Amino acid sequence: MDALEIVMNKQNVFPHYQPVISADRQEITGYEVIGCYKQEDETASLSAFFRDRSIPEEYRLEVEEHIHHQALSIFLQEKRNDYIFLNIDANLIISDGGEHFFERLYSYKEQGILFENIVLEIKEHEFDGELSQLKHFIQYVQSMGINIAMDDVGKSTIHLDEIAFLKPNIIKVDLAFMEDQSFPDIYRDVLQSLSALSRKLGASLLFENISQFNQLNFAWKHGARYYQGSYLGQPKSNFLDKCTFVETLRKNFNHFLHFEKKKIEAQIELTATLNKRLRHVVKDNDAPIDIDNLTKNIAVNLEDMTFRVYICNYEGFQQSGNAVIDDEGNWQYHFEERNRNWSWRPYFLENIVRMHFEQKGILSDLYTDIHKEERIRTYSYPINEDLYVFIDIPYSYLFEKDFLL
Repeated sequence: MDALEIVMNKQNVFPHYQPVISADRQEITGYEVIGCYKQEDETASLSAFFRDRSIPEEYRLEVEEHIHHQALSIFLQEKRNDYIFLNIDANLIISDGGEHFFERLYSYKEQGILFENIVLEIKEHEFDGELSQLKHFIQYVQSMGINIAMDDVGKSTIHLDEIAFLKPNIIKVDLAFMEDQSFPDIYRDVLQSLSALSRKLGASLLFENISQFNQLNFAWKHGARYYQGSYLGQPKSNFLDKCTFVETLRKNFNHFLHFEKKKIEAQIELTATLNKRLRHVVKDNDAPIDIDNLTKNIAVNLEDMTFRVYICNYEGFQQSGNAVIDDEGNWQYHFEERNRNWSWRPYFLENIVRMHFEQKGILSDLYTDIHKEERIRTYSYPINEDLYVFIDIPYSYLFEKDFLL
């Protein structure tokens, strides 16, 4: 589409509305405004128009204002109390200090639009100015009671420090690149960090571009407060009943809960099995004389479910070598691994204290082993008050046992 043609024919420019659904009530809580252009019998999104930096700024700003005016006017006419998500280009607004932009917003407020129902979507990675300049703009907008959503997180490089600095109200995580149904392990880890950061900031996670069942499951598992995407609702020119997706989501949630329940039960069963087997192996070793022999003995007794065993003290210093199984299935012992310190690992101290207090072992989350470069779990168990054995469980074993992943 020619940019000038769009500007000269704004009567063909209009908003579509894509529903945003809340996880808690499974109801439509708001709509994102999507700019569209009608040409003969076809309707096309204007996203490419707004992304094209070769198009003059005044053209893009004029069309953006036209779309927002239509959407806000319809919200006013219908007395809607949903959230209205408006995409903005911070470069265009901040260029004049935001004066014109804020004048327009106040004019809608005078007509009855509630600022707390407005969500401005900003693509931080597309902002050309200093980050502190964007931070000042966001703080001013939030002081007015308007919400800020950081858009396209996941599509661009995720900088957790920048998100923490800008402190948006909503973080939109883009799942579009996961359409091949695969979820890179590293992305899962980043999402866990992002989820933890959002809780600390008091921000909500909104997962967008959910086009498949497994993407909805991924969003549900990673703490999404809001869902958006074609799997639930395409952008349309009209609004939907608030409860349109309640039945579908409740069925999906029930499926997710059932699956996760079976996984947790299987993990508890595995933990109980390991506790029982280890208790038998180390029962006469409260004060082991030969830690290396004890490590080898544990490895042989649990060789059906581990590929590496070692023993540390409560300070994290490795007291034994590594008992490691080779590609031929034979155990090798690496004395040179002694005296490594593992207290820098996340949750090490917490797990040591828990094992000492509860007197039972702990099964870790899935993580990527730096040597095997595959997903594993580690089971740790208290031998006595000073010694703790660590048993690495390979992906192959976990894969064979349903619901352990």
